[in-house]
Amino acid sequence: MKQSLLILFFFTIASSISQTTVIGRVIDTKNNPIEGANVYLEGTYDGSMTDENGMFSFITDESGTQILKVSFISYETFLISKDVSEFNNLQIKLRDDVNALDTVVISAGTFSAGDNSKISVLKPLDVVTTASALGDFVGALQTLPGTTTVAEDGRLFVRGGEAEETQIFIDGIRVFTPYVPTTRNTPTRGRYSPFLFDGITFSTGGYSAEFGQALSSILLLNTIEEPDQEKTDIGIMSIGAVLGHTEKWDSSSLSVNGSFISLAPYIALFPDRNDWIEPFQGGSGEAVFRKKFDSGMLKLYSAFEMSSFELIQEDIDFSEGIHYKLNNKNLYFNGSYKGMLSHDWTVFGGLSYTYNKSKVELIEDDIKDSENSYHAKFKLKHHFNSRFKLNFGAEYFATNFNEDYNNSFINDLSYGFKNNITAAFSEADIFFSKNIALKAGLRLEYSELFDELTLSPRLSLAYKTSAKSQVSLAYGNFYQNPNNNILKFEQNLNAQNTTHYILNYQLNNDGQIFRAEAYYKNYNDLIKYDTEYASFASNYNNSGSAYVTGIDLFWRDNKSIKNLDYWVSYSFLDSEREYQNYPIQATPNFVNTHNLSVVTKYWIENWKSQVGMSYSFASGRTYTNPNETGFLNQKTKSYNSMSLNWAYLISQQKILYLSVNNVLGIKNINGYQYADVPDSNGNYARRTLRPAADQLFFVGFFWTISEKGTDNQLDNL
Repeated sequence: MKQSLLILFFFTIASSISQTTVIGRVIDTKNNPIEGANVYLEGTYDGSMTDENGMFSFITDESGTQILKVSFISYETFLISKDVSEFNNLQIKLRDDVNALDTVVISAGTFSAGDNSKISVLKPLDVVTTASALGDFVGALQTLPGTTTVAEDGRLFVRGGEAEETQIFIDGIRVFTPYVPTTRNTPTRGRYSPFLFDGITFSTGGYSAEFGQALSSILLLNTIEEPDQEKTDIGIMSIGAVLGHTEKWDSSSLSVNGSFISLAPYIALFPDRNDWIEPFQGGSGEAVFRKKFDSGMLKLYSAFEMSSFELIQEDIDFSEGIHYKLNNKNLYFNGSYKGMLSHDWTVFGGLSYTYNKSKVELIEDDIKDSENSYHAKFKLKHHFNSRFKLNFGAEYFATNFNEDYNNSFINDLSYGFKNNITAAFSEADIFFSKNIALKAGLRLEYSELFDELTLSPRLSLAYKTSAKSQVSLAYGNFYQNPNNNILKFEQNLNAQNTTHYILNYQLNNDGQIFRAEAYYKNYNDLIKYDTEYASFASNYNNSGSAYVTGIDLFWRDNKSIKNLDYWVSYSFLDSEREYQNYPIQATPNFVNTHNLSVVTKYWIENWKSQVGMSYSFASGRTYTNPNETGFLNQKTKSYNSMSLNWAYLISQQKILYLSVNNVLGIKNINGYQYADVPDSNGNYARRTLRPAADQLFFVGFFWTISEKGTDNQLDNL
């Protein structure tokens, strides 16, 4: 008995000697105690929770080197490795988790449309339910601040920049010819159907070092990652028909759609100001194939389009009008892969090819254009930790453009160019805390055509001012080669460049968002020439310059009034340029000082309908009146347009859709054309440039056939 007690005594002594008490305190970066943090030795059951003072204490039998782990929601997990005997009177400071939903985001100059985006101001649904957009993603984006109303053009004019200064990318890869060709005074449309995209990022300035060759902005379109079901979409419209189908397999899917558009029946019912010989007609097809792998996804996107039209347009210098005929063929292919190489490394690779061929007959001129363009990109991203991420890569652009010009009065001409650009970029995301983040990058480009090397620094800083608001600053330098209409005549030039400065404030509330942004842009090395239009007889140089300054405001609210969603955009813009054939610095004719857009959408349950309204206002644009002294010396009257749409659910999967653009029939003016020579009194006659049609009516029937039987094309309208 005594022997047993002695053994128990020595065992108790030994146990007490081998046990260690772990003691410490857990606080945040402001030295406030954290209650409820989980503290334990990794790989064991030894641990405890912190009390209201942040204190913890527990006993362990472990010895030697151990890992102490401390975790708490919205804070980064803390790890410390040392001998267990040294875990005594620890002072552990937890840092904010920068992956939390309330972490600051870089948002200066950027609008994002996507259900999962922290800076989303539009949803993919908005692209096709905005009354004035007519199902075109460009039309929907023109309701955002920073865009300028140039009604006769239809492309994106952003913050005092020309339309060519905005570049469009699909899944991160460049689209070289994103718009359907058209004639003067008739707005174009984007080539690609919004049905295949689920994410849009629209950068009005200060964009990432990953992207280049855009002086003003970039538009990123992301195709759908994974469709949720198999379905077929059928559409019969007043201007044509569309048919789409999605097929799913275990690890892959295919979405295809095709459309045929003909304005002939519509023009017969609602004639416009053009004398049509053959109204616009065209056919297009798109396909997206997706293949999921264990650690990544492959996407293959392709689009093909053919279009043609012929008409006689009024012209003050030609009593019989001007004959214009166009045929266009366009092919675009895009392939990309994105995946994980390891826990810390991601890889992206992509390639696009564009083939565009146009044949134009203009009066006595016969012009044939052909363009072959490529874009290849490879990039890597390394997550060193949650606070530091590095993105770097390289890309190559190649364009081969040729034009044949035929006229009965002069010899046939052929000209063109090859524009090849190599670029490398590197960019770091640094999160100092949940409240402060920095994005810093460099972009290096080499133009083979100009034998020119350019370096572009980009910098963005964001600070979270409260739980729902933040401010951001952005600075960037941007370069872009001149467009095809210049390079086909002259290649002895340099890249044009601009510098952006942006200050942004953003407030995100539940169902509400407010953005205010001020900016300044300075342009240098813009192209100038000494003739009325750019031609082979012009002399070119890089002596042009410009400035742009402005304020953009945006408010969206889908909370205050039940079933009502609306947003309001306003932009103030001040800009002057000296470029092209401008004799002095002046406000260009594509700039509106004031732009206002109001969009509303209201769901009426009893009618099973969504009713929408869009209103656009833009102050007058400059034009030159040769009967008075000065250049760009007058302005047109203001632009006003109100559009309405109505989507009615006939049944769960059948929708009747109607829309009217400029429902009030306001007589807008795009500008004036003056005669080339004065009359006997020395006055130049003029005619008013009005839109081809004051109003546009659209009627469509849309039917979705799906596995679930509950989906409809309201998302596509």
